[in-house]
Amino acid sequence: TRCSRDWSSDVCSSDLGTVEGVDLAEVSIKAARRALHDLRQVRVHVQDVDAWLIAPQARPDGIVLDPPRSGAGPRITRAIAETGARRIVYVACDAVALGRDARILLERGYSLAALRAFDAFPMTHHFETVALFTLTGSGQLP
Repeated sequence: TRCSRDWSSDVCSSDLGTVEGVDLAEVSIKAARRALHDLRQVRVHVQDVDAWLIAPQARPDGIVLDPPRSGAGPRITRAIAETGARRIVYVACDAVALGRDARILLERGYSLAALRAFDAFPMTHHFETVALFTLTGSGQLP
């Protein structure tokens, strides 16, 4: 996952209370601190996402996840599901990685509430997909 001056931290901070940004890359955290310094409700941390997710304070109501092209991966996706966040917004640049991680969320009680693709890179085969998962508690594939 990344934490920098992007739409997720800026938009999410407007009405949702505290926004936590977590990234292992110091350069991303420095950029986020510079860009978001005027937003008191935004806190950013140089920390491994895995470590942050298992910390006692990591009980978010919602998660915005924008992983690299390879996706969040099974370990991080399971850890995200175990936080019990009511909503997860997953921004994906690879549909296959999104599908793999979505299956894990579906198996752990989430349902796919919305899905939208954006042609962010015209004239290429690349596109961004934004998926909204909501916690339903069933823990079964549809």
